[in-house]
Amino acid sequence: MKRLILFFAFTTFGFSQNYYLYVAAESDDTVSLIKFDGKSATELERIPVGIKFAETEGPHGLTVDPSGDYWYLSLAHGNPYGTLTKFSTKTNTEIATTELGYFPATMEISSLTGLLYCVNFKLYGTMTPSSVSVVDPQTMTEITKIPTGVMPHGSRISPDGRFQYSVAMMSGELYEVDTVSLEVNRVLQLDNNHHMDHQGMDHQGMDHQGMDHQGMDHQGMHHSTTQPTWVIPHPSDSKVYIAGNSSNEIIEVDTDSWEIINRFKTGKGPYNIDITSDGKKLVTTLKGEGKTEIKNLKTGKTKIVDNTTKVSHGVIISPDNKYAFVTVEGIGGEPGVLDVIDIGKAKLVSSVNIGKQAGGIAFWKLEQ
Repeated sequence: MKRLILFFAFTTFGFSQNYYLYVAAESDDTVSLIKFDGKSATELERIPVGIKFAETEGPHGLTVDPSGDYWYLSLAHGNPYGTLTKFSTKTNTEIATTELGYFPATMEISSLTGLLYCVNFKLYGTMTPSSVSVVDPQTMTEITKIPTGVMPHGSRISPDGRFQYSVAMMSGELYEVDTVSLEVNRVLQLDNNHHMDHQGMDHQGMDHQGMDHQGMDHQGMHHSTTQPTWVIPHPSDSKVYIAGNSSNEIIEVDTDSWEIINRFKTGKGPYNIDITSDGKKLVTTLKGEGKTEIKNLKTGKTKIVDNTTKVSHGVIISPDNKYAFVTVEGIGGEPGVLDVIDIGKAKLVSSVNIGKQAGGIAFWKLEQ
């Protein structure tokens, strides 16, 4: 009987879990399919994604369809417009492409409407308000553009699919878009004071890599003191969390009262953030330090994990809340890296080299 119990325990709990992700390499025009088996991460495939092979087009944002059958990628460096491309997860081949706005960046699909919402970062040209492109992923048709702030970057959709949240990096604002009416519902200014000059700006914490400063029109440009780069809704509470890249903080916003209720200091250059599905832990990439911060939202305690190399970028948490997958750009000609962090132990457990300037990341599936 004892042997039978031990055999049952081993067969029940001794199985391995495989985690699959897509990671974009912005300076290589490639997307890597990664498998992590609980011990080591492996690059299964490196997928070329550029349309114009003579130039770097900058794969930036990634998302996977709720069905898991398709993945979507923004190619940011279009001339002048960027594109959204749909791929099959079965073959990793292109299905369709549509043109969006200037420098399309992050995106997600609403579980309520089935539509895809992608912010247009508008890195080049005059620093004027940009937009969110709304796309029907079935037909790959852009339905409309919703005007928002200056240089919208990070964006995520509420768990019920009703609202899309995005942060405008240069105007320092949080936008709430109604995914049904396709209109801006509310706007919240995140800066303590609204204007600043270049002195005092944390340029090391900013994402200058690949920026065309000659193509940018700084005249009359508003510089946010916060420079928010990412937003993530809480999975169950009426809150969103925002990365203040220049102010070195996480901003907590109550979405019922639509006001800032807390500011948590972080390390240098918080860039992307994700939250565990139980709402207990917040994981932040510190772009200015090459580190990742894990914060217990109940106790307020934080732990820091060193990344493999410098310029920590994106982060996504596994559905079982065990691991944080972090993209690290690298410096110069260095390869990009995907780091795997055990959240409970606050420990780097694996890493794998991928294409240069690793950035956008999307979780595909968890298999047993």
